[in-house]
Amino acid sequence: MRRLVLFGFASLALFAAACGGTSSATLGSDDVAVVGDTQISKQEFQQLMARAKKSYDQQKRAFPKAGSAEYEQLKGQAITFLVQQAEVDGQAKKLGVDISDDKVDKEIARYKKQFYGGSDARYEKAVKQQGLTDEQARDAIRQQLISQALFKKVTGKVKVSDADIKAYYDTHKTQYVQPESRDVRHILVTKKALADSLYQQLKGGANFAKLAKQYSKDPGSAAHGGKLTVSKGQTVPQFDKTAFTLKTGQLSQPVHTQYGYHIIQALSAIKAASTTSLAQVRASIRQQLEQQRKNDQITKWLDDTKKSYCNGKIKYQIGYQPSPDPCATLTGATSTSQ
Repeated sequence: MRRLVLFGFASLALFAAACGGTSSATLGSDDVAVVGDTQISKQEFQQLMARAKKSYDQQKRAFPKAGSAEYEQLKGQAITFLVQQAEVDGQAKKLGVDISDDKVDKEIARYKKQFYGGSDARYEKAVKQQGLTDEQARDAIRQQLISQALFKKVTGKVKVSDADIKAYYDTHKTQYVQPESRDVRHILVTKKALADSLYQQLKGGANFAKLAKQYSKDPGSAAHGGKLTVSKGQTVPQFDKTAFTLKTGQLSQPVHTQYGYHIIQALSAIKAASTTSLAQVRASIRQQLEQQRKNDQITKWLDDTKKSYCNGKIKYQIGYQPSPDPCATLTGATSTSQ
């Protein structure tokens, strides 16, 4: 069952590393970090860790002990998440993204309708189960809306031409070819003696479906009386050759493959190979290329902004800097710890 997951260490998706501004805020004793002119308090960190513990409890997993390697890893993830969230907010302001309270209200109403049948009580229960207050849930939803708006801003000019679509189709034509196919049924057993016995029974008029359900070792078709549709070239060679040389209705003698012994019967005529036309897949190719290009665009944008904020725009309180420092893996730069 689908349900709303309001917050988590990875919930910012592509926008988890956006950045902007300079490290101008003062790092106070009650802060874990400052990002540009934004302070991240120890209270925010503790609230996020409390929600993580709630998640562990729901999964019946022991929460790591303070000071353990697992705890330090989780702590680093939480701080990195909060830092990255602050950078998202900063970049959103620079790009003119404004998520009003009214937009948040409408999104909450949509969530309630889509996931909770319009029930306030069910929504509030889900929020509570995730260890969130109403205000924290609103903030999480606001962050999701900010991420969506930023994605649209950054990728809004991505276009795909008809020439791009045709070029993709021409270079991926094999994807749009459907080989010959036909309906068959078969019984797979591991012993030749049993295969020979079943073949004789079938030749004598025994019920194929009944024998398949009783003896066949092929889990994908046995329950269906041995029936399946096969495409030419997509089964093992011995099976493929037999399946496509039988006349409709004809029963094969046991055929040996790496899986055992098959008794095959052709149920339909061979359906000719076909190719899906460009016109039939134009819309889906356009959508695929647009999404790919948007992902490429946002990835480049994120790479550029990551490098920017890693040059002195983040300061960590002593004991709170993630290890390894996320910035160190980008440019060799590190954030500062005070």
